[in-house]
Amino acid sequence: MSIRDILRMGDPRLLLQAEPVKEFGTPELDALIADMFDTMHAANGAGLAAPQIGVNLQLVIFGFRDNPRYPDADPVPETILLNPVLTPLSEDTEEDWEGCLSVPGLRGVVPRWSSLHYRGFDQFGKPFEREVHGFHARVVQHECDHLAGILYPMRIKDFSRFGYTDILFPGMDAGDD
Repeated sequence: MSIRDILRMGDPRLLLQAEPVKEFGTPELDALIADMFDTMHAANGAGLAAPQIGVNLQLVIFGFRDNPRYPDADPVPETILLNPVLTPLSEDTEEDWEGCLSVPGLRGVVPRWSSLHYRGFDQFGKPFEREVHGFHARVVQHECDHLAGILYPMRIKDFSRFGYTDILFPGMDAGDD
């Protein structure tokens, strides 16, 4: 297990379409997932997608009890999600601030579906699904966007609500975002 380098916006690998995971339960997959959790925790992240560490697979991890970068967010269960499919439960959207480990030091207001159903596989190939709302739904959408080569600034509608975290939120210990 080790902490991997996180690719930053501008790296062309972040713009690729990720490939589906075809082999589950392998030692290589287990090691990748362990590295992803180590990397996410070391950066105080809410989630991490495999493409963010240069691995072009449809694999995201997310979850936390509490997070200094999102102090008002409800806990999200620790989840390993492979080959995800997201379906909105309605057309209702919510706007809220987002940051990204691949876009350090910046935040922006991003519209996301308020609630959604997601399905996919765990690391052993067992299918599972959930219906989620609020911040949990936002985190899943943000991480799965990485699998389609989308970074959150691409979703911002109003660039007057995009900027450096230390300017937008003075005194907030937001880490490296």
